[in-house]
Amino acid sequence: MNAATRYRLLNNFTIFISVVGVIIALLDSGFTLPAWLQQVFHIIYLVIIFLSFVITAGRYLYTKKPLTFNKVVVFDAITSIAIIILLAAHFTDLVRLGLSAAVDGFVALKIAVFVTFVRELSDHDFNLNRTFLNPAQFFILSFLSVVLVGALLLMMPNATTQPLSFVDALFTATSAVCVTGLIVVDTATYFTTFGQVIIMGLIQIGGLGILTFVTYFSYFFKGGVSYETQASISEMSYMRGMGNVVSTLKSILYVTFAVEAVAAALIYISIYDIPNMDWTERLFFSVFHAVSAFCNAGFSTFSAGLYDDSLRFNYPLQLIIATTFIFGGMGFVIVVNVLRYLRYRAERLIYRRNDQRCAYQPWLLNINSRITLITTGALLLIGLICVVIFEYHNVLADHTSFLGKLITGFFTAATPRTAGFNVVDMGELAFPTIMLTIFLMWIGASPNSTGGGIKTSTFAIALLNTLSLARGQTKIEVFKRQIAEISVRRAFSIMWLSLLVIGIGVTLISYDQPDLDLIKVVFECFSAYSTVGLSLNLTSDLSDFSKVVVSVIMFVGRVSMLTIFIALLKNSRQGNYRYPTEEITIN
Repeated sequence: MNAATRYRLLNNFTIFISVVGVIIALLDSGFTLPAWLQQVFHIIYLVIIFLSFVITAGRYLYTKKPLTFNKVVVFDAITSIAIIILLAAHFTDLVRLGLSAAVDGFVALKIAVFVTFVRELSDHDFNLNRTFLNPAQFFILSFLSVVLVGALLLMMPNATTQPLSFVDALFTATSAVCVTGLIVVDTATYFTTFGQVIIMGLIQIGGLGILTFVTYFSYFFKGGVSYETQASISEMSYMRGMGNVVSTLKSILYVTFAVEAVAAALIYISIYDIPNMDWTERLFFSVFHAVSAFCNAGFSTFSAGLYDDSLRFNYPLQLIIATTFIFGGMGFVIVVNVLRYLRYRAERLIYRRNDQRCAYQPWLLNINSRITLITTGALLLIGLICVVIFEYHNVLADHTSFLGKLITGFFTAATPRTAGFNVVDMGELAFPTIMLTIFLMWIGASPNSTGGGIKTSTFAIALLNTLSLARGQTKIEVFKRQIAEISVRRAFSIMWLSLLVIGIGVTLISYDQPDLDLIKVVFECFSAYSTVGLSLNLTSDLSDFSKVVVSVIMFVGRVSMLTIFIALLKNSRQGNYRYPTEEITIN
C-alpha cells in the first residue's frame, strides 16, 4: 500500500469519524450527560481535530501540483491557526481547573469538529446522479431530510424549556425550513437560546436550500462542479444556461450574507433603547431577526413578535425589517441582475462614454427583472393605499402621527408578501383588509427567492394573458418580447394546483374541527401554502391532525405542487407527429 492510498483511506476515515463527531456534539449539546460520558466525548473531539491536522498536512505533502497561495490554502491556514488558538485556550482552562473537564470549553471543540466535517466532506466529489434521482426528487428530499432532522433536534431537552411533542416539533421545523413563521408554541419562552439557534439555522438552510451550500463548498474546495450537477441545479432553479450556475450560486451567498450583516447592524442600532436588554441579547435579537427577515420566515424571539409594546412604535426598525424581507423576496437571480445593472449605470455616470468599462450593453436589465420590479411595486402601492383606507381608524388609530400610520400601513401591506411579521393585531383587522391580505399572500414573492406563493411573475403572466385574450391577440407581448408558451402553461398550472392544495387543506381542517371560523381556516391555509406565517390567532387552537395538515401544506407550498408532480411522473418522449388542432368551448 503506497502513501497516496494510505492518505485516501485516512481521509475517508476522517470523514466518517467527523460525521460521528457532529452527531456526538449535537447530543452533547442537546442532552445533560454524565461527567464520564462527557470525558469520552472530549477525547473523541480531540482525536477528530488531530486527524484533521494530519489530513490537512497530507493534502499538501502528497499533491503533485506546486503550492500556490489560493483561497483554499488561506482557508486551511486560518482555520488551523484558529483551532490551535482555541485548543490553547481550552487546555489553559483545563490546567487552571486542575485538569477537570471544562464542559463550557467544549463549545470551541465542537466548532472545530464541525469545521473539520465541512472541510473534509467538501473535498470529495459532489455529484447529483440523475440516473438515480431526478432534480425535482433531489430538491424535495433535501427539504424533507432537513425538516425531519430539525424536528429531532428541537425535541432535545436542552433545546426547550419543557417537553415538546413530535407533532409540535415537526410543525415548528417545517415552518422554519419552509420559512413560513406559523408557530404552535411560543418561540420566545418555549425554546432555549440553543433551540432558537437551531431554528435560525433551519431558517437559513431552508431559505437558501441545502444544495446551494453543498454545491458552493464543493466548488470552493475542489475548484469546480461537475457538468451533471450544474445541469441538475440549472433545471431545479430554472436558470438559463449552465455556464452561470456556479457564479450565480456564489452571488446568492455573497448577497445573502452581506444583506443579513447590514440588516443586523442596523437593527442593533435601532433597538438601543429597549430596557432590560444587554448587548449580547440585542446582538442575538439583531442577527436572528436579520436572518428571519431576509429569508421571509417571520419568526421572532419576542412572544408578541414585532407587535411587542417595545417594538411596534419603533418605525426605523419596521423600515429596516420591511426593506430586508422585500429584498429577500425579490429573488436571488433578479437581485443580482439589478445590482449588475445599477453598477453599470454608475459606471456610465462616472467614466467617459467611450471608456471600455461603460460600453453600451443592451438588455442588461432582463425581462424577468422588469416584470418582477413592476409587479412588486404595483402590489406594494395598491396594498399600502388599501390598508391605510381600510385601517386608518381601526388598527392604525394607535399611531398618532400620519408618518407612523404610513409606515405601519406600508409594513402591513408588505408583510403578506410571505414575510410573516406583524406590527398590528391581526385578529382586529377589518374584513376587507383580511381579503386583501389573502390575495397578497396568494401571490407571494418573486421566483427563486426565499418567499413562497404562486409568485409575482406567475400573476403577471396570467394578467397579461387575460389582457391579450381580451384584445383578440394570439400571443403575449411585453417589452418588445414574446412570452414563451411553456411559461404561460407553467403559470396556470401553478395557479390551479395552489388553489387545489389550499381547498383540500380547508376541507380537511373544517372536517376535523367544524367549530372553527371558516375565514380563519381559509386565511391559515393560504398563509401556510404561501409560506407567509400570518395568522388570525388560530394556529394554537389547531388539533394534532390539523397541525399535520398545515405542515403538509407548508411543505407543498415551499417545494410547489408542480415540482412534486414532476418528481412523481416520468418524462414521456415527444412523438414526431402533430394531431389536428381543435378549439374547445370555454366561455
